[in-house]
Amino acid sequence: MRQLFREFSRDSLHSDKKYILRMVMELYLDTSDVVAVKALSRIFPLAGVTTNPSIIAVGKKPLEVVLPQLHEAMGGQGRLFAQVMATTAEGMVNDARKLRSIIADIVVKVPVTAEGLAAIKMLKAEGIPTLGTAVYGAAQGLLSALAGAEYVAPYVNRIDAQGGSGIQTVTDLHQLLKMHAPQAKVLAASFKTPRQALDCLLAGCESITLPLDVAQQMISYPAVDAAVAKFEQDWQGAFGRTSI
Repeated sequence: MRQLFREFSRDSLHSDKKYILRMVMELYLDTSDVVAVKALSRIFPLAGVTTNPSIIAVGKKPLEVVLPQLHEAMGGQGRLFAQVMATTAEGMVNDARKLRSIIADIVVKVPVTAEGLAAIKMLKAEGIPTLGTAVYGAAQGLLSALAGAEYVAPYVNRIDAQGGSGIQTVTDLHQLLKMHAPQAKVLAASFKTPRQALDCLLAGCESITLPLDVAQQMISYPAVDAAVAKFEQDWQGAFGRTSI
C-alpha cells in the first residue's frame, strides 16, 4: 500500500504541457503493542506507528520505554506519533519537547482545541512537526492545518457513533486541504472495519492508521485459506507432494 500511486495529468492554463502529480499513501498501525508491530512490519509496508494516551495506558509502559521499543520493532525506520497531555498551549509545547527528547523525529499529536491550535502554531515556529488530533469536523481539521499541522486526524467511527458521517467528513476535509492547505495530509483514524478504511482511501485520503484488529481483518479471508488448501489437495493428488 505504501507504494500505491495515483497519477493524473492536468492541463496548464498557459500551455499544452501536462503535469504529473503523485500522491503516496501512508499506512500506519495504531497501537503500542511492540510484539504486534514487529510481526506486522514483516507483512505490511508500514510508514510508522501512531499512539495516543489511551493506547499507551493499555500497554502500561512509560513513553520513554515504549517509544524506543516501537522504533526498534520497525527496524529503526518509519515515523512515530505520540500525544501531549497538557491542556494549555505552553504546557503542550513543553510536552512536545519532552517527546522529542525521547525520539528526535517524532510527530507530536495535539488535540485541536483553542489551546491546541495555539500550540500547533508555536510548535510550527520551532520546527516540530504536529498532527491535529481529535478532529470531529472538517472546519476544525482545516484550522489545524492552517495553523501548521502536517497531518490532520479525523475520528471516522467516532463521528459515525455521534450521528455524523465519518466518510463525508474525510471527503470534505480532503477537499479543503487540497484547496487551502496542500502541505497537510489527512491521516484518518478510528476504524472498526476494513470497509471504513477503504472508503476513506476512495475519498482521496492520503494516510490511514489501523487498530490491530482491523489490520488483521484486512489479511484474514477464510475463502483464501480454503482456496490454498484446495490447490494443495489437487497438487498432492496428482504428484504425491505439496512442493513444486
